[in-house]
Amino acid sequence: MLRSFCLALSFLVMADSFAQQPASSPALIPMPAQMKTGTGTFTLKNNLPVHLPKSAADLAFIREHITGKLKQAGINANFSAAKENAGIKLALNSAADKTIGKEGYRLVVNEQGISLTANEAAGLFYGLQTLWQLMPAEIESKETLSGVKWTVPYVNITDQPRFAWRGLMLDVVRHFFTKQQVKDFIDNMVKYKYNMLHLHLTDDQGWRIEIKSLPRLTEFGAFRAERTGRWGEFKKQDPEEQKSYGGFYTQDDIRELLAYAKQRFVTIMPEIDVPGHSMALLAAYPELSCTRGTYQVNVGDRFMIWPGNGTFYGTIDNNVCPANEKTYEVLDKVFTEIASLFPFEYIHMGGDEAYKGFWEKSDAVKELMKKENLKDQHEVQSYFVKRVAKIIESKGKKMMGWDEIMEGGLAPGAAVMSWQGEKGGIAAAKLKHPVVMSPNTFSYVDLYQGDPLAEPPTYGRVLLKQSYQFNPLPAGVDSQYILGGQANLWSERLHTVRHMEYMLWPRGWAIAESVWSPSAAKNWPDFIKRTEAHFTRSELAGTNYSRSMYDPAVSVKKVQDSTIQVTLTTQLDDLDVYYSFDEFYPDNYYPVYKNPLLFPAGASSLKVVTYRKGKQVGKPINLPLTELLKRAK
Repeated sequence: MLRSFCLALSFLVMADSFAQQPASSPALIPMPAQMKTGTGTFTLKNNLPVHLPKSAADLAFIREHITGKLKQAGINANFSAAKENAGIKLALNSAADKTIGKEGYRLVVNEQGISLTANEAAGLFYGLQTLWQLMPAEIESKETLSGVKWTVPYVNITDQPRFAWRGLMLDVVRHFFTKQQVKDFIDNMVKYKYNMLHLHLTDDQGWRIEIKSLPRLTEFGAFRAERTGRWGEFKKQDPEEQKSYGGFYTQDDIRELLAYAKQRFVTIMPEIDVPGHSMALLAAYPELSCTRGTYQVNVGDRFMIWPGNGTFYGTIDNNVCPANEKTYEVLDKVFTEIASLFPFEYIHMGGDEAYKGFWEKSDAVKELMKKENLKDQHEVQSYFVKRVAKIIESKGKKMMGWDEIMEGGLAPGAAVMSWQGEKGGIAAAKLKHPVVMSPNTFSYVDLYQGDPLAEPPTYGRVLLKQSYQFNPLPAGVDSQYILGGQANLWSERLHTVRHMEYMLWPRGWAIAESVWSPSAAKNWPDFIKRTEAHFTRSELAGTNYSRSMYDPAVSVKKVQDSTIQVTLTTQLDDLDVYYSFDEFYPDNYYPVYKNPLLFPAGASSLKVVTYRKGKQVGKPINLPLTELLKRAK
């Protein structure tokens, strides 16, 4: 079982090492467990001697990785040099160093060169990611840049991850990302020492993986009509409409992705989401629904309604039927092929957001309840989940699901991924079940990261500062049951890679530090300085990111019959917010915000922008009175 392995004593030592760092400390994300900086730099020159052990088979990619990265700097890596003459020396410990574990490393840069040691190849790989971050930002450029002095500051780093599960979930269903785009996603995540890619492969909007024994799944479930505009407001698909949007991964594609990820020390976990979120499955096999009808892949039109207070209902039954034996026959075939493809010990079966209103009307479900002595629909879902767990276990795998799988009773041995806040994960850990923490309150990186009037449309809000406050180990929970933490990137509204990257970074950096670095050593102002350095690196790499951390958060309340009061707050302490009510966008010659603002009579909008030390850093934001009045209600 993957386990958290930081001890309280090491927290104290590591926190002290952070405190020793000067203001000019290297901008590393995530921050190492221990780091001491020196006063000099080591210069890398062409035909750089590099020593790499030849005996380890899994070091072949590391050699390729070093060669490619140094080539970006216009430096040729010479691996034929003797160890004592090497400018970069990599070594695997002959006897395990217990202080750094399986994924840790020691990195020393001094006048003699660069020395990187680890117990296993993964540690060398993560140490290299730190080394690249120590180098000038131009190392990230896809083009070789002239005039760069390739130096590395003197440091002494001892590092290891706080958690063994450091995950990102990518939803490839709502909007499809190609095999190459997934590879690019892996390349970006490993820069920040993520090691788990959770692929959400099936949902109402598509079935994204080939199941050879059930070809209808991709024939009828992988494509839908194309839509442009706002998710949830799309026109419903006409059955005769051309289905030109979508795609799926063949089993050979999956094998290629698995091999690509393995080279980079990333594990891929598949998710097949049942019993809910199954419209694409039902488009192929409508007889698996408790509610007879014609089913097709959803195009993004609204059929699930969320009145508030965490309640929801569906206008279409998108569940597979727990009372239909054919459901389990189909799922047995699906999980047989999934298990044979994916080496990882866990298979994620979803289990979330299953609207049970249609089950309540089903004669077959009523008969099942009577036969199995099930008292309510939660126990019906638990019955389904436990049967799926047995199917998955019969394939030699373990089952994981979203925290709804706890409703009605948790299946023996099941692992829980806690998304509805932390409560589900805490409860599962107390029941001694493995838990991955991915609460929507911290780690849902598809949500607003600034004011909704200045951001792409979505639902809910998680600011960068909230993501940085994420702690996968809640107080009072036994750490042995917390596998780690994860950020989730749902793609309902992410039409492109550029949009996906905008939502993920920099919040993905905050989560990376939350699952790797010691919690006692986290420092928000310092993280912001390092984030700004990584903005530059991202620009050179051609990776998109969001600067919404500079924008003010807006809260509104009604103070008189028709007057509203607007309060502006910033995530960073050194920002000034300038505002105007006169229909012209303000600059730093306009009034600076100091106290809550009363909307003056006759004004139709409030416009704001943030500056730091006389330089604009935030985007100009227009806040119409009509929209603010809605919030005041």
